[in-house]
Amino acid sequence: MQATVHESKQSIMQRILTVFVFTLLIATVGLFIGQFVPIALMLPLSILEVGMIILAFWMRRRKAVGYAFVYTFAFVSGITLFPIVSHYASIAGAYVVLEAFGSTFIIFAVLGTIGAKMKKDLSFLWSFLLVAVLALAVVGIFNIFSPLNSAAMMAYSVIGTIVFSLYILYDLNQIKHRHITEDLIPVMALSLYLDFINLFINLLRFFGILSSDD
Repeated sequence: MQATVHESKQSIMQRILTVFVFTLLIATVGLFIGQFVPIALMLPLSILEVGMIILAFWMRRRKAVGYAFVYTFAFVSGITLFPIVSHYASIAGAYVVLEAFGSTFIIFAVLGTIGAKMKKDLSFLWSFLLVAVLALAVVGIFNIFSPLNSAAMMAYSVIGTIVFSLYILYDLNQIKHRHITEDLIPVMALSLYLDFINLFINLLRFFGILSSDD
């Protein structure tokens, strides 16, 4: 019986990771399309993206998040990611983008593996991570109206990197310890996607600032 439960959890984990990888591929397509999207549309698309995140986690309680929703979100977020990637590629070089992506992949793989294999349940981290993300969001909104200097942005990026690295550890750990049903697979994959993309953005900003200051 215990072996059957273990196999079921392994199967769910594999399916979540498969959907996660597919969202990254769709986001990559969106990133490519982003270069052809007028800059005037980026703000409405960004607002749509935030609205979809809020809707996704409201719908999560009703287990109503579907694959089409997740893939559509990944495509939109790929488009809105283009200006950020383009900006840091232009000021610091394309290698910075590859450096940030490679670092993100390594951190995700290492911390994801640790989280998925840990016997300890990390659910106690939830409150801390929620407060940390809300604080980052507030600072991010403040930065829109009153831009931070490079030193403050560097600190912001380091804190963001730590928070989303912990989120990767936490989310993979919760997939292991929680009872995840098939209808929760899309939203769990979405959580991993958000962890990955936000970690990538923070690392890209960090490496970009570091390179531009050299």
